[in-house]
Amino acid sequence: MATDSRLIEDQNFKGRNFSEQELIVGKYDTCAFIDCNLANVNLSNIDFVECTFDHCDLSMAIIGHTSFKETRFIHCKLIGLNFHDANPFLLSMQFEDCQLNYASFRNLNLKSTRFLRCSLLETDFSDSNLHAVDFSESNLERTIFNQSNLEKADLRSAFNYRIDPENNKLLKAKFSQDGLPGLLAKYGIVVD
Repeated sequence: MATDSRLIEDQNFKGRNFSEQELIVGKYDTCAFIDCNLANVNLSNIDFVECTFDHCDLSMAIIGHTSFKETRFIHCKLIGLNFHDANPFLLSMQFEDCQLNYASFRNLNLKSTRFLRCSLLETDFSDSNLHAVDFSESNLERTIFNQSNLEKADLRSAFNYRIDPENNKLLKAKFSQDGLPGLLAKYGIVVD
């Protein structure tokens, strides 16, 4: 919950540089952030409810106890974000065409989250619930899956992943034949 009771509803923020003008702590309900710079900005204790971030840069932003409820990110840079510091209560996000390299989602419940056409280089999903997550057309190079629940996850068009089947839950997860090397890499098996 935000430390300030300020409520900002149905506002559009376009082309704003929040590194120069601080974003007010409060609850942002059904707001849109378009072409905004939030890189390295402290967003701690802010509630984003049904908000959209479109073509924004949030790289290395501080998101301690930040709430993301039904929040959508489109064409955003979210490099190095520690989502594990966000408020996990009712956490719900969707990502389309985003750069999430070096981000961390450790220990989070991300059930049914969509990561569509995203770059997730070296992103950490350790101990996360990724049940029914959609990774369609996403680059998962050096992404960390450790004790992750990937049951019913869709990785059919994801690429560059390496997932240890003995160290993660994969019941009914969907993979393409092209993805088999990413599941068998630890065994030194060559698939032609």
